[in-house]
Amino acid sequence: MSTLFDTHAHVKKLTAAGMSESLAEVQAQALRELITDRLATKQDLNTLEVALKRDIEALEVALKRDMKELELRMPVKLGAMMAASVAIVAVRVKLL
Repeated sequence: MSTLFDTHAHVKKLTAAGMSESLAEVQAQALRELITDRLATKQDLNTLEVALKRDIEALEVALKRDMKELELRMPVKLGAMMAASVAIVAVRVKLL
């Protein structure tokens, strides 16, 4: 990743403010490493966005498939419940 942090300009500003050059260089290097290692770039965020969109689309496809499967099984379950209900009513009628 290329960073837009100008360590040389940062060192110049710090030394102009009275900091020793060696200390300014150490601080500039630490900031450059922090920026390089810890901050996300626009490219990082765009890559993550593409991956998340792909994952969401896959989840939507899976969810639609599961809902369709449940929709197809629903009449079978309702039919079984109705048959069981009729059987229970028939048994109760014979017992009374």
